[in-house]
Amino acid sequence: MADAGSPLHPLRPVLEQITPTCCPGRVNFHCHTTFSDGSLSPDQLAQRALELGLEHLAITDHHSIAAHAPVASLFRAIADSGGPVPKFWRGVEISCLLEGCLVHVLALGFGADHPSLEPYLQGHAAVGPALRAEAVLRAGQQAGALMLLAHPARYRIPFKWLISAADQLGFDGAEAWYDYEQNDNWTPTPIVCEAIAAELRERGLLMSCGTDTHGLTLHGR
Repeated sequence: MADAGSPLHPLRPVLEQITPTCCPGRVNFHCHTTFSDGSLSPDQLAQRALELGLEHLAITDHHSIAAHAPVASLFRAIADSGGPVPKFWRGVEISCLLEGCLVHVLALGFGADHPSLEPYLQGHAAVGPALRAEAVLRAGQQAGALMLLAHPARYRIPFKWLISAADQLGFDGAEAWYDYEQNDNWTPTPIVCEAIAAELRERGLLMSCGTDTHGLTLHGR
């Protein structure tokens, strides 16, 4: 499992190369297991990733990293026997308040020791001041994570406002390529994703992509 390392974070060059066609066949930085609201067990999700031949994978259960250990163990055993496995990055999806709007944030690539994230790994959203985006950002940064706004066009506030607010706080980027139409086979939604990518590119922010899988395949949501 990859370790964090700021400012030369090892995940950064991967995200710098993300294109609309990277997901779902090469990378997936947003998916869920039965440890939050997904339908796949960790082992089942790992098998789907192996079948796809993914190069990079992050499991981002809501407020939980319980799926990471079994998947890392499975990948390690396969790699030790000479089999190909994805680069496996620690990830978690955290709820927070940004501009008064409840949003989701992807914390990616943090290290094995992450005491600052413990309040956000209890299976539910934090309350009080810990729910603020500033607090979540600080906790993620202390753990060595890259912090990205998830699916920025799914909220009641326009994505440009949210990306601007996230940028001003010091977030690293956002999920640029996302299937807002929830097709059976993941396809980034035209126009809106291109507009999000353009906004991120103009600000020099990182882009991510993922299927946000909650079902039984990694081909879509």
